[in-house]
Amino acid sequence: MIQQQANMDWMLKDLAEGVPQTRHVVVLSADGLRMAQHGADDDTADRLAAACAGLQSLASAVAAELPHSDGRMRLVVIEMDGGFFYLMAAGAGAFLAVLADEGVDAGLMGQQMRDLVLRIGEHLSSPPRQDGAR
Repeated sequence: MIQQQANMDWMLKDLAEGVPQTRHVVVLSADGLRMAQHGADDDTADRLAAACAGLQSLASAVAAELPHSDGRMRLVVIEMDGGFFYLMAAGAGAFLAVLADEGVDAGLMGQQMRDLVLRIGEHLSSPPRQDGAR
């Protein structure tokens, strides 16, 4: 995981610096474990990753209620007082999460997140665990 995180650090930094008002960028596995981060300390990134696991599960359950849906979550956007939260599917078993301040350009953020996922999606996948190991 250390090598994978080091390989992603610069890519996450590019996203954060390319979209003004980006606060935190976190890559997580479907079960809520932080794989990489930028702009957040480890504790904050771990809390965001854990919350994202529940959110993506909830979004997938809602998606399953649509008649022609495969039940997979693609993107969740939450607008709150003070900012926005974005969660995007980013490869098999991996997600990209971004927390941004209120003045963020939502269109630019969505575009930059999609571009990042397309460029490095294979690096953002998290293989299934076997016997508790990665």
